[in-house]
Amino acid sequence: MTDWDVAIIGGGPAGLSAAYESARRGARTLVLEKATHPRYKTCGGGLIGQSVTAVADRITIPADDRIERADFTHDGRAAFTRTSGRRPLLAMVRRPEFDDALRLAAEQAGATVRQATPVRAVEQDEGGVRIRLAGDETVTAAAAIGADGSSGVTARHVGVEYGQVDLGLEVELPIGADRQAQWKGRLLIDWGPLPGSYAWVFPKGDLLTVGVISARGDGERTKAYLRDFLVRLGLDGIEPVHDSGHLTRCRTESSPLRRGNVIVAGDAAGLLEPWTREGISFATRSGALAGAAAAGKDLPRYERDVTETLVPTMRAGSRLLAVFARHPRLFHNLLRTPPGWRMFERFCHGETSFAGTVERFPVRQALRLLG
Repeated sequence: MTDWDVAIIGGGPAGLSAAYESARRGARTLVLEKATHPRYKTCGGGLIGQSVTAVADRITIPADDRIERADFTHDGRAAFTRTSGRRPLLAMVRRPEFDDALRLAAEQAGATVRQATPVRAVEQDEGGVRIRLAGDETVTAAAAIGADGSSGVTARHVGVEYGQVDLGLEVELPIGADRQAQWKGRLLIDWGPLPGSYAWVFPKGDLLTVGVISARGDGERTKAYLRDFLVRLGLDGIEPVHDSGHLTRCRTESSPLRRGNVIVAGDAAGLLEPWTREGISFATRSGALAGAAAAGKDLPRYERDVTETLVPTMRAGSRLLAVFARHPRLFHNLLRTPPGWRMFERFCHGETSFAGTVERFPVRQALRLLG
């Protein structure tokens, strides 16, 4: 007899989504989180429509702002602005509050959440999964879900392979009333000077989240891009509340999602959109799929569900990134057109995915011509 039906390692959006789905199906569910909620997490914090839909039935989204206006530049030039005509493009959240709301929802569904509980190792045999904690305590479960990030113990245990690794740098800047009014309801995206790179400004009430992302291996130029971006916007003189960097890792298509009775979700599985590097919607959706499969004692079902629902969008995102890296100005100009803006707007609203977009005949032909 194991201690738990489902043990989940990691208390972020993927792990807590898994816990919610598992517990509400009646499984004895435990979450092991190394930190204590609410805890800071480096993240842009923009929820697209698919993320909102994934969590709307369990939490009231703690949005600091809702984005209706989008400004775009290409390396600081060729600026243009578009406004959403129907509803906000993004809901902006701070991860401490967002994740803590997901924790409360998981607990209300019946899950037990143990915080300040680091996991040291995962082992398994025919009897189930043994999870070794700090202090030599051991927890056993019939199945385990790894949601502890791409550098966590479960990704190594399962053998996740990553085909794309990017460096993200981000600062969170405290701003006064004048700048709050300037940025309220507005985001800025700049297509950057490095292949596949871009920068962003996201408003969150009295904070601005400013960051850049580019392929790993070009760290100094990525740092210079962020410095120049801040100077260009007149934000370089503000002392950050947080100044952080992180690696985003995107799985290869053949990478495993399961080893025996252990499955991985979210960042631990390398599930994110390769072009935008958006990960929250992939975390919430893959976590929910993992929790349902583990509670139903059908772990292969999780592999099938991810392959059918998430992998096509990742495949399309990889194609878009490859072309964008060579032709960023073309993408910039496409967004200026009414069809380009409508595609961007529909993506933000969750009305379409990149998989659907690239299969449209004109887009498919254009991508083929551009290599």
